[in-house]
Amino acid sequence: MPVDLEALKPLLARVRATPPAKVADGWMEAACPGASAADRERIAAALAAVPEPSFASDASRIPALQKILRKEKLAAFLVPRADEHQGEYLVARAERLRWLTGFTGSAGFVIVLQTEAALFVDGRYTLQAPAETDASVIECRHFKKPPAIEWLAGKVKAGDRVGFDPRITPVKEAERWRDALAKVGAELVGVDRNPVDAIWADQPGDPYSAVVPQPLKYAGEASADKRSRLGRDIAARGAKAAVLNQLDSIAWLLNVRGGDTPATPLVQSFLILADDGHATWYVDQAKFTPALPAHLGNGVTVRPMEAFGDGLTDLAGKPVTIEPETATAWIADRLTAAGATLVHGTDPCVLPKARKNPVELAGTRKAHLRDGAAMARFLHWVDREAPGQGELAVMAKLEEIRGADPLHRGACFTTIAGAGSNGAIVHYRSSPATERAVEKGTFLLVDSGAQYLDGTTDITRTIAVGSVPKRLKEHYTLVLKGHIAVATARFPKGTGGIAIDGFARRALWQAGLDFDHGTGHGVGVYLGVHEGPARISPLSQVPLEPGMILSNEPGFYETGSHGIRLENLVVVTESTMPGFLEFETITFCPFDRRAIVTGLLTAAERDWLDRYHARTWRLLQPRLIGKDLAWLKRMTAPLGK
Repeated sequence: MPVDLEALKPLLARVRATPPAKVADGWMEAACPGASAADRERIAAALAAVPEPSFASDASRIPALQKILRKEKLAAFLVPRADEHQGEYLVARAERLRWLTGFTGSAGFVIVLQTEAALFVDGRYTLQAPAETDASVIECRHFKKPPAIEWLAGKVKAGDRVGFDPRITPVKEAERWRDALAKVGAELVGVDRNPVDAIWADQPGDPYSAVVPQPLKYAGEASADKRSRLGRDIAARGAKAAVLNQLDSIAWLLNVRGGDTPATPLVQSFLILADDGHATWYVDQAKFTPALPAHLGNGVTVRPMEAFGDGLTDLAGKPVTIEPETATAWIADRLTAAGATLVHGTDPCVLPKARKNPVELAGTRKAHLRDGAAMARFLHWVDREAPGQGELAVMAKLEEIRGADPLHRGACFTTIAGAGSNGAIVHYRSSPATERAVEKGTFLLVDSGAQYLDGTTDITRTIAVGSVPKRLKEHYTLVLKGHIAVATARFPKGTGGIAIDGFARRALWQAGLDFDHGTGHGVGVYLGVHEGPARISPLSQVPLEPGMILSNEPGFYETGSHGIRLENLVVVTESTMPGFLEFETITFCPFDRRAIVTGLLTAAERDWLDRYHARTWRLLQPRLIGKDLAWLKRMTAPLGK
């Protein structure tokens, strides 16, 4: 029987609100697994007629929100860029800040008062924010000058009520605002319905993408074993259950993947894990592919997303562990109202997920070899054809080359391709309005990563386009020295990333230079490219442990001139020296030898680079042919040759 297109219409609107997938019709495996080829063509045509969610700017939205505030007697309302799961990427439905203001950056916070509004952004967006917003209705401010919380405290008075959405605000964040407002006699008030939703007439629905098992050959540990292990951790905390709202934790725990969020293969859901290892998963079961129920087994009870509140109430009288930095105030309030006892602690999945098992590490290494070969093809193309082309063409070419891999599932973040002075913008995002052409005599910075079924990659290379000035080469070499210092670091067990971060900066510091971002972040396995809890940064004291995958990415940025970042991924490994750890580099791709001032490198640094390039040649040459292979041989030759 042909598929009923009329019945599919509500579902098609959800599909249109879902990020584009590598397999464009993969969602049909869940929605209509038996559809014929003809039906699939009809469905695809019907989907093409459905409009995408609109985020066109409209200056009338903030005044409309202010009208609601006056009606509800709220002095102000807080609009973070956040959702119920506190992840890096938001579904279209949760992009309230973008819809309200027009600002498209990845981090921001809006405070709307009855007669004024302010958007707070960090240094990455001080130029972008004013360009994308309407100054007649909203002011753009730096998030530390003064901090948003202090700014609002200076605007409200005793007796004022400040509204917030407890469903998208973490417990700790709500406490901070509540305490700050209490000092001036104001009150933080949770709302039952977000007032932005009340004025967003065409707000997209929840996304719809197929939910599939992550096979054991990639996951390395069965979900039942993970749940049993974590159940013992929950019991050791004195709790009977843990509430999980972070989507990467749920995907890792259940060995499932989806496509609801951009760049990461996640599934919109919540989960309650009992101390006996039984899980109750609150998710839209209509997205399940046929193989999923058997994969989940009897140890997972599936309930609708709408039943999550009732699931929290069912924990009445029990001690329940939540992570206050990520669990929302609504979750905590619901549990408290039911009479549950809150046991604050970290999400029990976070640390086990960060300690990759041998199968995950093996898969990640394989993914990096394929990705390294793709990068070599791309960098050879840059040398041949990129000069004169724009940044968007560079980004498209890299995606095309990577996309030939059958295990490729898309980018794990939007590629940063910064030509010339655009490379100095740390989290630059190219657009038709901002892109520069790749020009000779300067650098092209390309920071990119990919999702593969067996691993997640993240790599940055800075490329000398033609002959570049000596000063740029000196800066490049200082960054490379910092990269090598981290790659060769040996450190005692229990050391946090804060102790390693200075290794990356020493050479720059000696030249009176520095960079304003961390040196490294955790990376998942076919999950988030940014993963906690460990980092290499001036602030992170989380101990580095064997199996953790981290980035090694020092940089230097000179506003208006150039940017440099050199990034590989590393795995924390046991050292041959008892009681110590070190790093194993797993990214293989040449550094641009044309940008190196060899005399600035020590003999040990030259030796490391020559050995790294020799290994890169050995591992990648079987995957390349013809002129690409010849290019790799030239770029991996020992320094001085």
